[in-house]
Amino acid sequence: MTTLTREEIEQGLAENSSSPNGTARNAHAEVLAGAAEAIGDGALFRRALDNLINAYLWSAESSKMLVPFARLLQEYDKDPGAFSRWEAHSLFWQFKWVATAIGDSPEVPLESATGWLDEMERRYRIAGYSERPVREAELWLADAIGDDDRAERAFRAWLAADRDDMSDCHACELNGQGAYAVLRGDDLQALDVWQPVLAGNRTCAEEPHRVLAASLLPLLRVGRLDEARSHHVRGYRMARGNESLLPSVGKHIEFCALSGNESRGLEILAEHAAHVGPLVNVDDQMAFHGGVLVLLRRLIELGHGQSPAVPYEGVPHSVSELYEVLRAGSLDIARRFDARNGTSRVSDRFLARIGREPLVDVLPLGVRSTALPQPRTAAPASPAAAAPVPPAAGFDELVERARQAREQRHPAADALWDEVGVRADTCPESAADPLVMADVADHRALAAARAGADDAAALLEAVRDRYRELGQDDRAALAQLRLASAAAQSGAEPRRIRELLAVAVDAAEALAPDEPLRPRRIALAELTAIRVESYLRPLEAGAEHDHEHGPGEDHGHGELAAELVAFAAAHRESLPGLAAEAEEMLGRIALSQGDPERALPLLASSAGRSVSAGLPWQAVDALVLRAGVLMSLGRPAEAEADARSALEHSAEVVDAETQGVVRLTLADILLRRADAAAEAAEHALTAAHWFDQAGLTSDGGAQARLVLARAYARENRHADAVEVLQSTLPDLLEHGEGQTVSVREFLGDLLRQLNDPRAAAEQYLLAAEVAKGWEDPRPQAVFAQAAAEQLSAARLVPEAVAAYERSLELYRAAGGAPVAEVRILRSLAWMAPRGDTGAAAWARARDLMDQAVAVLETASAEQAQAPGEQAAELRAELAQTWLQLAQVLDWRVTSHEEAEDAEDEDADRGDEEGGDEEGARDSRRTGAQDEPDTAALRLEEIELTERAAALYAELGPDHLGDRLQCVQYAAWTEQEIGRGEAGIARLSALVDELLAVSDGVPGDLLERAQSSLDSLKRSS
Repeated sequence: MTTLTREEIEQGLAENSSSPNGTARNAHAEVLAGAAEAIGDGALFRRALDNLINAYLWSAESSKMLVPFARLLQEYDKDPGAFSRWEAHSLFWQFKWVATAIGDSPEVPLESATGWLDEMERRYRIAGYSERPVREAELWLADAIGDDDRAERAFRAWLAADRDDMSDCHACELNGQGAYAVLRGDDLQALDVWQPVLAGNRTCAEEPHRVLAASLLPLLRVGRLDEARSHHVRGYRMARGNESLLPSVGKHIEFCALSGNESRGLEILAEHAAHVGPLVNVDDQMAFHGGVLVLLRRLIELGHGQSPAVPYEGVPHSVSELYEVLRAGSLDIARRFDARNGTSRVSDRFLARIGREPLVDVLPLGVRSTALPQPRTAAPASPAAAAPVPPAAGFDELVERARQAREQRHPAADALWDEVGVRADTCPESAADPLVMADVADHRALAAARAGADDAAALLEAVRDRYRELGQDDRAALAQLRLASAAAQSGAEPRRIRELLAVAVDAAEALAPDEPLRPRRIALAELTAIRVESYLRPLEAGAEHDHEHGPGEDHGHGELAAELVAFAAAHRESLPGLAAEAEEMLGRIALSQGDPERALPLLASSAGRSVSAGLPWQAVDALVLRAGVLMSLGRPAEAEADARSALEHSAEVVDAETQGVVRLTLADILLRRADAAAEAAEHALTAAHWFDQAGLTSDGGAQARLVLARAYARENRHADAVEVLQSTLPDLLEHGEGQTVSVREFLGDLLRQLNDPRAAAEQYLLAAEVAKGWEDPRPQAVFAQAAAEQLSAARLVPEAVAAYERSLELYRAAGGAPVAEVRILRSLAWMAPRGDTGAAAWARARDLMDQAVAVLETASAEQAQAPGEQAAELRAELAQTWLQLAQVLDWRVTSHEEAEDAEDEDADRGDEEGGDEEGARDSRRTGAQDEPDTAALRLEEIELTERAAALYAELGPDHLGDRLQCVQYAAWTEQEIGRGEAGIARLSALVDELLAVSDGVPGDLLERAQSSLDSLKRSS
């Protein structure tokens, strides 16, 4: 094996400390520790051991830290004086990790674990540290072995002991205290303890990540479902892919299994499939696999036991097979703990965990999740499971309710007839009534017709004939009408459809005069004929129809409207429900003709008539449509009122798509209000759930999630918004370039808020790529500029420069955007010396600033003839450019002075160590060739800030803050070059001016000016 040099080891340690956590980092750390020991350099070996311990800690191999820690402790015992203050502190800090690792390792005998705890207590006492960490470690060991009395004493001693340098951070301590409360069955106490962490007031490298996961089930148990949802969405984003947080990932999977989100749990499991196998840290393995087992058991109960699961050690397994493998492995670990501890505490808790039952039926999470496939073999559901009536309802009562709902066209009618059919099929004695069986056949034939089944016509004909045989002429007439509708739906020849309609009308009119339903059957046939004719007429006209009617003509709508008006007038009193349908159709015709004002009263009348007729569910579509029209007309208050009415009247609607549309409409309207983001989010979340139930996840579900993400963003819940938006991003990108660009921009904005500049830049660049083919180059320029800003924040200088230059090119091509050009030029000027402080870089920075000034001067000259807001903006940008040029010059002077100081230190060190003095002098002479005239630059800074201040003064009181900044800058620069009195006089003059007009000056601005003046006087 090649021996690493000291320099290679040091470089490796530096790289390893910032490498991603995991086995690769651990392996590299092991190599470095071995190489450092071989070299024989004690200090380097200690650093390598410390690096190895830290690598193990943040991975799934944390139990491995025992060996390198023991070596490091031996080194300390041999020569404590060799350890620096920081190294000694680190050693004692790591003792806490080791105490936990020992307790989490069943191979370590209980006596040894207790011995390590005693050793930790002894060493902490000698070193003068508080016993607080010792008592915490004692708590968890006592709890694991079932010694609850000792655990409680340790807990109280932990809280009572003083905090010092060895205490865990507040966030980690609160995590443990809350976890102990959960073990004692006090969820509310745990949530109260965790609140500072959950609120973001106490954080660290792994908090609130772990607490967010730990809070999920307690929140479900106490009914705080909204918080549970948010903690999952936000917390999983933090824990995803982090090896040291596998127990937390297991909690998220368990939460999904117990909240009706099994498909989401499967997706999380798939993302961590690499860890579904033996882990070095068996405690983490049991914690992670415990959550997985809860999910697998739920999937088996739902009939998915034979579905494929993630592999185990590379071998494919079904859900049931994986459950058995993981259960056996986890119980083996638990029993090893029990054997060591002498109790069954670990096994008991584990079995209780994996046997937990769901805490809620379904908790919509907002994030998109692929629906579970149909199970290969599912346990048959009991007939009562789908019934919309109490299971105790008798069959005769059920039939009567189903018939009443059918006549009322109640949304629950289909579910009631489904239940009647199930009972009739499973209980032969229920099939004795032939009329009941005819009604069941009628219901099933209608369902087939709605679904477009090939045999729908045959089924309807059979139902018609059966009703005739039973003397139910009114039902036979309705079946005949449905035959005509089904023919139209299936695309039959117009002649055939009209023939069926004529037969249906005749059948209705042929009903006995004393038949109560005769008027209704005739009216329904008439309205159906109007509907079908509205479909057939343009279909028959075809292309010729389009040529004969120009834009704005009614395309035959006039005749249809006249028929509907007559129908509504004839049946307003006798059949208000059908009249309401006609009015809704009239409203839709008005909208198709571009006349929303005519449509509004028709839709309102339709909705009102349906409600008055006792058919509130029928009003929903008209109200939703009217709400949308009102929003398009800029009448949001009225739109909201209609949308809320639609939601109220949809209470009995069973159609999932309709439920989704109603809620999405209201959510979209509420999002336009500044104070309704939380309610908008609630409705959008529920809408997404309903669209998922309707099988419209990629359509309505995607739009609902977009609204949900926007609502979350309005509430500053940016992490939640990102997770929701990213989950449905592929669906949203399928809805045209306009939405693609908008969504990419929105996601970029969210990622920027989360301080993830690389990811934000990627989204802006993808948006720019889509906009590349657009005629107007300005959107692409905007996105390129936004990407450049984020690339700069990510310190990707070459990429940022390229994006800025592309944006500048596009703005110039579009023209008319001098402010955008100037801001890009200034940004490029600031980036020029980054990583290169040679004379050429400074010259480029100055040239870019000069270009910015030239752009502004040209644009100002063009605006001179028509001064206004744009002219004022250009002048403000000019003042800002002068100020920023002064700041760039200051950067140049400061960097030169710092370089000189560093060279002097190097020279002094060289003299002390016998270095090459001539080489140092040569280096300084080389730098002198680019040496700036610092005195001249300082004077130029003063002159530039004077100009900027004067221009801000001309622009008026709105720029007082900018003017103060310039004057402060000039004053302090004068102090820097030995002209302190001049600087004081400059700043004093402004303070006096502000005092003279103090009524119009913000108080904090005057306070800042006076404070700066006082500081300047003290420094002079």
